[in-house]
Amino acid sequence: MEDRHVELIGHLEELRGRAIKTALAFISFLIAGLVFVKPIYEWLIKDLEMKLAILGPSDILWVYLMIAAVFSLAATIPVAAYQTWRFVSPGMSQKERTVTLRFIPALFFLFIFGIAFGYFLLFPIVLDFLTALSEGQFQTMFTAEKYFRFMLSMTVPFGLLFEMPLILVFLTVLGILNPTNLKRSRKISYFLLIVISVLITPPDFLSDVLVIVPLLVLYEISVTCSVLAYKRRQTTLDSDSVA
Repeated sequence: MEDRHVELIGHLEELRGRAIKTALAFISFLIAGLVFVKPIYEWLIKDLEMKLAILGPSDILWVYLMIAAVFSLAATIPVAAYQTWRFVSPGMSQKERTVTLRFIPALFFLFIFGIAFGYFLLFPIVLDFLTALSEGQFQTMFTAEKYFRFMLSMTVPFGLLFEMPLILVFLTVLGILNPTNLKRSRKISYFLLIVISVLITPPDFLSDVLVIVPLLVLYEISVTCSVLAYKRRQTTLDSDSVA
């Protein structure tokens, strides 16, 4: 009993150490993001036909912090994934370690792809639609804070959700998830994804549909990837048992 207690304390200390390393990486990347935030800001507004307004001197600082935080989050994902892998790798076989280590770069690129999907496809469609509603009736003026809050709400969630297939494959490889359970929980998963879509989008039907459909497709892709990973894992286990 005492040995288990000591082992648990050791695991918790290791987890704390890896969490601290991840947090330090995030802070370092955040500082780097703040150094280069102005060119990023200018690139993000280069196609905007109007100038953004600010309501106070702290608004632009808040905008810069939001942009730098997204930059830092993207850069920290490989670090966090590697620290997680180091924490769980002692319980994996050599083949599982090799396979799962390859997931780390893919997590970063999937996050970037999700951000790009939201920024280049969904964000302009929803923004143009909402702007068109007020055309001829109101004078359109965006504050920098609200404009970037809206932009981030249409991009960052997709960066995170686009990693769902790889995370499910990772858990399937470890034997934690079973694709059969994913199929059985499809209705609950659909409901949760719809709730998430409604929460992260503006309150209009078009925005909800444009977000819900990709998320449901993404879930089905995740289930398919999990099925393939599960079959491959079972084949590997069968061959190892025969050997």
